[in-house]
Amino acid sequence: MHPAVSVIFFTVASGAGFGVIFLLGLGFPVGGGAGRAFLVSLTGGGLAVAGLLSSTFHLGHPERAWRALSQWRSSWLSREGIAAIATLVVFGFYALIWMVTGERSVLLGALASAGAMLTVFTTSMIYAQLKTVPQWQSRLTPLVYLGFSLASGWLIAAALGNSGSPEIWGIVLVVLAWAAKWAWWARAARTRLGDAGSTPETATGLGFIGKVRLLEKPHSGDNYLTREMVHRIGRKHARTLRMVALVLGCLGPVAILTLVALTGAPAFLNLLAAASMIAGLLAERWLFFAEAEHAVSLYYGHR
Repeated sequence: MHPAVSVIFFTVASGAGFGVIFLLGLGFPVGGGAGRAFLVSLTGGGLAVAGLLSSTFHLGHPERAWRALSQWRSSWLSREGIAAIATLVVFGFYALIWMVTGERSVLLGALASAGAMLTVFTTSMIYAQLKTVPQWQSRLTPLVYLGFSLASGWLIAAALGNSGSPEIWGIVLVVLAWAAKWAWWARAARTRLGDAGSTPETATGLGFIGKVRLLEKPHSGDNYLTREMVHRIGRKHARTLRMVALVLGCLGPVAILTLVALTGAPAFLNLLAAASMIAGLLAERWLFFAEAEHAVSLYYGHR
């Protein structure tokens, strides 16, 4: 499918932001007083808000985005919006009390943490529930989104919060997140449209006659469906981008965290690990969309 920049930024930035919120709500240590606490809280909330706002740019009418909130009974997109707003409101009160009193409310922190993970989960389910994209329809999809949210959130919180938290925790989170993604890639390689039961015969309903082949494309030029849902990427480019994602998103952060742990280098260097992780996730998320096969592509001669 077409990898829209706004959606890629949305899923990566909001995931990292809500990861920071989750950790802060659970009492992630932050050193340096109220100023440092304000910086970390602002970064977490800012990333979450920036990601959510960017997602509206992919809509035909962004000014109508608020209407999506009314469909919470059936739409994961609507549930995501409601969960995100509720989480940010609770976290706002949590951070405000923290700044003013120096105390961290256990109740508000727990609610903010639960809401943060619920929001990331609902984001992942927007894609995981789509039967028309077999690569996405997997329990691994929410696991990958949650894993990357925690890993990137830890790197940002540890770097900006001057927490002194052992780097081994960051290494474990990064490695586990990418292990889940590797399993996701392995499953996706085995899962094509035909494996999921979607074929030209089932798409057209003409399978009872026999083998169906495309005689002529439905359109002589591009249309909305071919632009958004029939994106093609060469295997060579996909392999290259996958290596870029692994090097920047996994090997880079792990190497930097290991260096900090072994040499006693300033924890602020973890910010480089966070930047590397985010860059790798942008490449990973681009592939997440570009390699996905939508069932509508069967009508255009793609298998």
